[in-house]
Amino acid sequence: MSAGALDDMGDGVARTAEPRQPAAPVSRRQLARRVAILRAASELGAREGLVGVQMLDVAKEAGVAIATLYRYFPSKTHLFTAVLEWHIEMFLEGYREAATADGASDVADTLIALTVKLLDSPLLASAVALSSFTEYASAIPNRYDIADSCLGLTILRLLGIREPRDQDRSTIRLLLYSWWGLFVAAQTEETSPQQVEADLRLAVRLILAPYGDRNA
Repeated sequence: MSAGALDDMGDGVARTAEPRQPAAPVSRRQLARRVAILRAASELGAREGLVGVQMLDVAKEAGVAIATLYRYFPSKTHLFTAVLEWHIEMFLEGYREAATADGASDVADTLIALTVKLLDSPLLASAVALSSFTEYASAIPNRYDIADSCLGLTILRLLGIREPRDQDRSTIRLLLYSWWGLFVAAQTEETSPQQVEADLRLAVRLILAPYGDRNA
């Protein structure tokens, strides 16, 4: 059985998580419920870590029925993967990078600032990192391309790319996978924050070298 196949109901009872796509909220009320769930999971994850969070507690904290929670997030893995994506989106909405002629430098600054922000809450950072190591991707094969994520699109914009080619998208994927590896290394304290920043700047410079300056 896969690592993500069993999930607790929040009451100590194991349940089998259906390998299906989470329901997509469409109305304002549904969107508000989803945000309430993500906020509640974030607060509980920051205090308890992934193992300590019970799905029933998330539902109670968010003020929704447990069935509603499982409709949007079939497992705790789905939930904390969405928490990570939500935190990245919120960060990028509030972050205003000082654009320069050097797109690669702007990308590095953005990724470093994001890493620092995510690591501000160690237990929550651990929760989203642990969730990423489950078999979520194999259970839900229709996830979006990471190049189309909010972070991927931001990097394309910083590089001045409005109509990305396949090669551009592959480059963004490679860069984001490199960033994620360094984020995990920092979260597990395998390397120092200073070394993570230096390695990230090097990775950005090497991977984005073919793009050069935006104004070139």
